[in-house]
Amino acid sequence: MAVRHRLIERPVTDVWAVLADGARYGDWVVGTSGSRPQEGAWPEVGSSITYTIRLGHWSATGSTVVRRCEEPGVLELEADSGRLGTARIAVEIRPWGENALVIIDEHPLRGPGGLLHNTAVDALIQLRHRSMLARLAEVVENDPSHARSAV
Repeated sequence: MAVRHRLIERPVTDVWAVLADGARYGDWVVGTSGSRPQEGAWPEVGSSITYTIRLGHWSATGSTVVRRCEEPGVLELEADSGRLGTARIAVEIRPWGENALVIIDEHPLRGPGGLLHNTAVDALIQLRHRSMLARLAEVVENDPSHARSAV
């Protein structure tokens, strides 16, 4: 199980606004080059987005389904990456003063990813999470619609 956290210097509601926009996942999720709604109204339980994964000239399409949603603090997803299997990705957003502490917990569920899961895979997921949380922080903190007013 790979768990990583990051303090994002914006309120919980600003982080949630980005997570609640299924079309923005390509902006911060490492490995995806774009995302778009597939079914339902994201992030309602059962709704889904589809995304493209690109590695050089190779590309594949995957989908992510919302399994649990408690606005504005909990979003649990099941990502289906085709032949690689599925993974549970839980995002928790906690108030931390006037900022948000974001915690991501991910582990494989089904398919080869689950069968081959080990500490080396967790280390790779940790590296991905570090980059992903940095990108999420950049998207949230640099969004002009979320700018803090001067005191």
